[in-house]
Amino acid sequence: MLIRIEGVDLPGRDCPAAEGFPGYTGVHVGVQRRNRPGEIDGLQPGDAPSASWTLECTALAGPDGVDIRGPHVQGGPGGRFVYLSWGTADPAGGLTVFRRAKLMFDAVAPDVARAAVESGTLIGRLGLTDAKGHPLCAAVRPPAITWTAAG
Repeated sequence: MLIRIEGVDLPGRDCPAAEGFPGYTGVHVGVQRRNRPGEIDGLQPGDAPSASWTLECTALAGPDGVDIRGPHVQGGPGGRFVYLSWGTADPAGGLTVFRRAKLMFDAVAPDVARAAVESGTLIGRLGLTDAKGHPLCAAVRPPAITWTAAG
């Protein structure tokens, strides 16, 4: 199965300082690999018109719903998620992470999860800027993200 994340409304490559936020330049976002906080795949600039990632995973339907696993899926059963990691890019291509958003799979409706298993693709659509104009962070559940099955 595939997970496709489609993000719009990115905060910009430069995010100025504000109360409780130090400000950053060279802002990028990507998907963190499971248990590897230093490995961020699919970096996208913070001023892109949109950003998307397609992640391979496995989905097992069971009596408690659909369990999604894969190289980018974090957490244990019933609490799985994908991290979108925000950071500043350096000239060597590295990323210093300063914030993360957790796209929570426990918020995928059971009928949507089953339909995604059948279609082969689960799609998450979300805006990537928070109410303060900063990169989106914290646990992300509807209505901040919309989960659908392809097809």
